[in-house]
Amino acid sequence: MRKFTILLVAAVAMLALAMPAMAQGCGGCASKAEAAKTKAGFSLYPWPFNGSAGKADCPPTPCPPQATDTAGGSIVASEPVVTLGTVQGDIVIRFFPDIAPEHVRNFIWHAENTYVDCTFHRVIPGFMIQGGDPNTKNDDPSDDGMGGHGYQGEGTNVPAEFNDRSHERGILSMARAQDPNSAGSQFFICHGDAAFLDSKYTVFGEVIDGIEVVDAIVGVNRDGRDRPHENQTILTTKIETWSCADVAKAHQAMIEGDPAAGAR
Repeated sequence: MRKFTILLVAAVAMLALAMPAMAQGCGGCASKAEAAKTKAGFSLYPWPFNGSAGKADCPPTPCPPQATDTAGGSIVASEPVVTLGTVQGDIVIRFFPDIAPEHVRNFIWHAENTYVDCTFHRVIPGFMIQGGDPNTKNDDPSDDGMGGHGYQGEGTNVPAEFNDRSHERGILSMARAQDPNSAGSQFFICHGDAAFLDSKYTVFGEVIDGIEVVDAIVGVNRDGRDRPHENQTILTTKIETWSCADVAKAHQAMIEGDPAAGAR
C-alpha cells in the first residue's frame, strides 16, 4: 500500500499529516450521493448544487437560505450539523458549502458510512487532531494515516477547493497527500491557529460546540509519531438539521466559554 504524507512547513518546523485519497465541483453528484439519506430520514445534501464550485447557486456561509424547515408551517433557515461522539465527549460541526461543496458532501457521507470506530490517530498540541482513516479501526497502528477514499468509492478523491478561510482554532479542514487533489476521508480539526496551511488545505467547516473535547484529545499521552497511547475513538456520529439561530447561539456560547479565546 502506498503511503501518503503531507509536509507542512511552519517557520523552520516541518510537521507531517499522513493520509491518502474524489470528485467534482458544486454539481454532478446527483447519482448515488444525492440518493443517500441519513438515519434521520432527510437528504444528506439539502441544497440545490447545480453548478460548479463557487457559483452563486451554492449556499452562502454562514447559513444556506435554501435549506429550510417548514415545521409548524413557518419557514426557518436551517443547516446540517454533524456531531462526532468521541471517548472524550461530543464535537459538533457546521459546514461551509459555499466555498467547499464537495468536501462538505464527502464529510457528511463519511459521517454516515465511515467515521464510527475511527480514531484520531495523530494529535499535536497547539496544531491539530487528525482522524477519519478507516485503517485505524484495525489493530495495526503501522498503517494509520494510509487509508480512506472519496464518497464515490474506492479509488476516488476529492479535488482541492482551496479558499480564503483561515486555519484558526476549531476549523475543520481536509488532510491530503502531496497531490492537492488527493483528499479522501481523513480530516483534521485545528487546535490552534495554523495560517501557514491557508490556501494549501481545504477549509470546509468549523466546530460550534465541543472545543474542550478537542483540547482533551490533543492533551493525551502520545508516542513519537504523535499517535495517542490510548485510542481516541469516534464512537457515534449524528447528522441533523439545526436552525441557523441555534447554530449561531451554540457557536457563540462555545467561544465565550473557551479559555483559549482570550489568548487569541
